[in-house]
Amino acid sequence: MALKRAVSSAAVVIAGALVALLAVGAAPPHHKPAKHRPKPAAATTATPLYKNATAPIDKRVEDLLKRMTLEEKVAQIVTLWQNKDTILAPDGAFDPAKATAQLPFGIGQIARPSDLQGTKLEGRGRNTRDATALINAIQHWAVERTRLGIPVFFHEEGLHGAVVVDGTSFPQAIALASTWDPDLVRRVNAVTGRELAARGVSEVLSPVVDVARDPRWGRIEETFGEDPYLVGEMGVAAIEGLQGDSLPLAPGKVFATLKHMTGHGQPESGTNVGPAPYAERTLRENFFPPFEQAVARTNVRAVMASYNEIDGIPSHANKWLLGTVLRGEWGYKGAVVSDYFAIEQMAEIHHIAADIPSAAIRSLRAGVDLDNPNGVAFSTLVASVKAGKVGEKEIDVAVRRFLTLKFQAGLFEHPYQDVDAADALTGNAEADALATEAARRSIVLLKNDGTLPLSKSVRTLAVIGPNALGTHLGGYSSVPRHTIDILSGIKAKLGAGVNVVYSEGARITESSEWGADEVKLADPAENAQRIKDAVRVARMPTSSCW
Repeated sequence: MALKRAVSSAAVVIAGALVALLAVGAAPPHHKPAKHRPKPAAATTATPLYKNATAPIDKRVEDLLKRMTLEEKVAQIVTLWQNKDTILAPDGAFDPAKATAQLPFGIGQIARPSDLQGTKLEGRGRNTRDATALINAIQHWAVERTRLGIPVFFHEEGLHGAVVVDGTSFPQAIALASTWDPDLVRRVNAVTGRELAARGVSEVLSPVVDVARDPRWGRIEETFGEDPYLVGEMGVAAIEGLQGDSLPLAPGKVFATLKHMTGHGQPESGTNVGPAPYAERTLRENFFPPFEQAVARTNVRAVMASYNEIDGIPSHANKWLLGTVLRGEWGYKGAVVSDYFAIEQMAEIHHIAADIPSAAIRSLRAGVDLDNPNGVAFSTLVASVKAGKVGEKEIDVAVRRFLTLKFQAGLFEHPYQDVDAADALTGNAEADALATEAARRSIVLLKNDGTLPLSKSVRTLAVIGPNALGTHLGGYSSVPRHTIDILSGIKAKLGAGVNVVYSEGARITESSEWGADEVKLADPAENAQRIKDAVRVARMPTSSCW
């Protein structure tokens, strides 16, 4: 998860970089062109090859690429997220006129369309119907009102279920790993993929195949654990579930994204962006195998570079890692996408680039093809090309890879989704039953002192702990259609014949929201009172504690 301290600079730069550098362009095709504007291609030529669904994808890509201006090319390798206010009204509705004015060259990708980042309603989420309708509206604008009609590519988070309102949430990755069942992981991810594909999403930022080797690292829960073999098997299964085994993607499938290449799972001091100062042997024996297995055994077409550095070189600038190993030794054919804010961080945190434009060039040349989440860095590439600092053909390499994903996703033929079908498919009874199965299979009982199973003679049961109330689903989760907290579940299971009493016991942090960057520890005095109350509840006559 990106750091909020990067947000302020991103928001400021995008206002100038994305809008100013991409500020002039052709009128939308449905407008009568002014004399100084080029006529739409469709008005003067036959149907272009890139719109021919029967033509080979590589030929379609090349045909489209040769028709694009520099500004249109750069627009394809940047993303909107926190800057979605450039295309949305304050209430979150899509504003096509605003989009045309702010994005005259179109846009390559929009991140997390189900959230309301960049609006007055930020912090909330869209339900399935609203999110699908929004995506359809954006696609109508892109296809019908931009010069070349290139559809937009959307991504969402989906580590253990679709991170959207109504989406089905499954046990976290570390829990799924405890099932030792790749087929279950494959089925879980198939549900995640179909729920997001139904909305019009083409890519999921999952699975995490980092090998977790430092328990201090706060992202252990996102991984499949510490064993390279297990991580590889679960990672391959997750990709197969999300993406299937064919290209172009079959209906109901989305591109998976391998995260994060690499060394991310053992950062120095356990800090998320900390260096991974390990020898090549350590990388090849521990960190590389899950990624290599995924590339060798699946059609994975998106890899996300990691925040950390190796031998002083951040992964987003590491030609050896992304070029020699990933594309060379393993023969990877897809795109490399940036982690959120990671390209800017090469200037702001790693300090290997003098400024963000320099970081953009270095990252592009290392093999990164798409700038997440706000397009701040790659938006500067137009000016860099015009200044002679980077060649347009270097831009073409990244654009070619990303356009290929759009064609392989079937976006040019099927850019719109059925709102009713998406709503019916999301969080349905089948998905709910699978979530229950996965939750049961994920439970690990480390020790049983005889308390379980509960004696039928128990008449009072004390439930103590801060996680008993509320649905604590782990990082990368939203609000599913079906939830139940532990306390309510116990009461329902035991029935009216057992008196279930509850005490919070203690609180570690004041907020339990996984996306909250600011950590405020609970007040010690208040925790002391909570502990006293828990002791009182535990001492109630005839009570058993759980």
